[in-house]
Amino acid sequence: MVKAAADDRVAVLLPLPLAGAFDYAGGGLAIAPGDFVRVPLSGREVVGVVWPRAAGKAVAPARLKAVRARLDLPPLSLDMLRFIDWVAAYTLTPPGAVLKMVMSAPAAFDPLPVRRAYVRGGPPPARLTAERARLLEMLLDDRPRSVSELCRLAYVGEGVVRGLIEAGTLMAVDVPADAPYDPPDPLRPAPALSADQQAAVDGIAKNGDGFAPALLEGVTGSGKTEVYFELIARLLKKDSSAQALVLLPEIALTSQWLGRFRDRFGASPVLWHSDVGEAERRRAWRAVTEGKARLVVGARSALFLPYRNLQLIVVDEEHDQAFKQEEGVIYQGRDMAVVRAHLGRFPIILASATPSLETVHNVNTGKYRAFLLPDRHGAAELPDIRAIDMRRAPPPRGAFISPPLRDAMAATVAAGEQALLFLNRRGYAPLTLCRACGHRLECPHCSAWMVEHRYAGRLECHHCGHLMPLLDECPSCAATGEMTAIGPGVERVAEEVAELLPEARLLVLSSDQATSAARFASMIDDIESHRVDVVIGTQIVTKGYHFPKLTLVGVVDADLGLTGGDLRAAERTYQQLSQVAGRAGRESLKGSVLVQTYMPEHPVMAALVKGDKAAFVAAELAERQTQGMPPFGRLAAVIVSGEEAEAVIRMARRLGMAAPHGNGVSVLGPAPAPLALLRGRHRWRLLLKATRGADVQQTLRAWLARAGGVKGVRVQVDVDPYGFL
Repeated sequence: MVKAAADDRVAVLLPLPLAGAFDYAGGGLAIAPGDFVRVPLSGREVVGVVWPRAAGKAVAPARLKAVRARLDLPPLSLDMLRFIDWVAAYTLTPPGAVLKMVMSAPAAFDPLPVRRAYVRGGPPPARLTAERARLLEMLLDDRPRSVSELCRLAYVGEGVVRGLIEAGTLMAVDVPADAPYDPPDPLRPAPALSADQQAAVDGIAKNGDGFAPALLEGVTGSGKTEVYFELIARLLKKDSSAQALVLLPEIALTSQWLGRFRDRFGASPVLWHSDVGEAERRRAWRAVTEGKARLVVGARSALFLPYRNLQLIVVDEEHDQAFKQEEGVIYQGRDMAVVRAHLGRFPIILASATPSLETVHNVNTGKYRAFLLPDRHGAAELPDIRAIDMRRAPPPRGAFISPPLRDAMAATVAAGEQALLFLNRRGYAPLTLCRACGHRLECPHCSAWMVEHRYAGRLECHHCGHLMPLLDECPSCAATGEMTAIGPGVERVAEEVAELLPEARLLVLSSDQATSAARFASMIDDIESHRVDVVIGTQIVTKGYHFPKLTLVGVVDADLGLTGGDLRAAERTYQQLSQVAGRAGRESLKGSVLVQTYMPEHPVMAALVKGDKAAFVAAELAERQTQGMPPFGRLAAVIVSGEEAEAVIRMARRLGMAAPHGNGVSVLGPAPAPLALLRGRHRWRLLLKATRGADVQQTLRAWLARAGGVKGVRVQVDVDPYGFL
């Protein structure tokens, strides 16, 4: 290590939303870009990262504060420094805010806790019993172990261990409290691959080292996971220091996937997601940065961990909107994963049964290679899909399940098989109104209705979390007994199923019930073990689960996602319905899917029933191209929000007056956002539309600079927006 600059000046980026790095005096320390250092800031000490020096106005040396210490941690790689700068520039976010996502385990920067353990260190005891001999033989590997570990592994009582300690045979040592992770074993026997799977493995691997984006597209149940497991195993066998990352959209809800991983590699992966506690985050973060975490499985935030030697990324269910971060640093995890692989010059695999149109376009233009798994693995066949025209086969008054779906569900349960009813709407009912005066219960903080959750006995706003008790008296006209639920949620559908099939065992599966990873794993196990006959679930049941006895899928309201004029409404609906349909008939039992719709002629429904994904994708891409929409054009949303409505309107109008036009750029708005009030903040939106070759980031920077600001008003930028609320 050498000093970062001749004048002992170093730049340090702090994990704060500030304009850039601060200058400090090196204090004679041997530090270089990427090092973690502790520095003074406004009367306190903070941890930051030494950053490459940039040209600019320099602070006088006499005014510089000195770096207090360099932390005993491996430095961030130069690839990671470039990645942080790239993400910040692309998303128009201060680089310190991106660095905060990298430094996402604050406890990792404090002294690590230790625990007392014991090793062989002194003379053998005067009296060597069989129990003592067994314990000492186990300690020949020189691995420190606690008293409880020694007792458990050597099958001895605590008195045996204490006696050897008193005799001086065992020596006490302090070891880190965080136990090392068991390494994955790439040499374990693997399941036999089909010809298509083997061709995909060989084709993806043929590229060798270097940046190589590959789409792994396969119908539901085709065995995409085994393909990338094999590629991970090849990497780990080839390079003993290599690290691999698998990104999943719902990491807390993947008990089946984790079970398959343990079967394949003999150990659990290192997990990273929002449910991981502080101590485990510290353990995982340190293992990643030290290169001891060989394989990480995580949500989108796992992309920003400080890998020592990352050599492969897999983005499973790459189409899933859960990869889009909507708050803080707003980014698309799949796209940033591609950038990370490009900067690190290593392969990336995007896996999906229903790839995003952006990925399909990149395949069509030759940027990505594509590998197809057209058939289900083994004896399983794709299910038959049929649309139920709700105009011709309506449900009884006050009900939501049509006669054909009722009959199919009853027959399925009678045959000893399982049925799944899908409705992407939590709670009991999305709206509560007064029959006497028509008053609708709205959230006081958001432009949204209060959703009834009858199981929990309350009304809830799904945007800000505001809660209210169930009401018997109308808050507007004071009429009693007139409040009524309108429309179905999964709880209401479950109520209807219970009346239709009183003997059936029911399970409602939504995020309201799956309150933890353990609880969700238990519910999935109940379905797998056939302790449930009918599952009524939201979108969390669409994520690649394998239920051997599930042969019927019923979509209660297939039209739900097609409303609202969203750019991606048709694409998202097709993906979601295809994924949930793929839960049916995963083994030898033939599956069927019944889709309730008032629009059977809609292109989404027609493509789903015919199984003609290619035609749907081609038509959707052609329409996007005609309109100049992504992936053929660029979008960026500008969201203006604040507590004072007039100030927000004033700022939105200033942006409208300063909006850029021409050179392939136009701006729509300003206009009130569909959610005009969210968490107590008034909101307006503008949408920048640009041709593919336009410099969107530079255009946005110049535009925002021209518009200036209004006190108390926040302006957020969402490059490549996925939501338009």
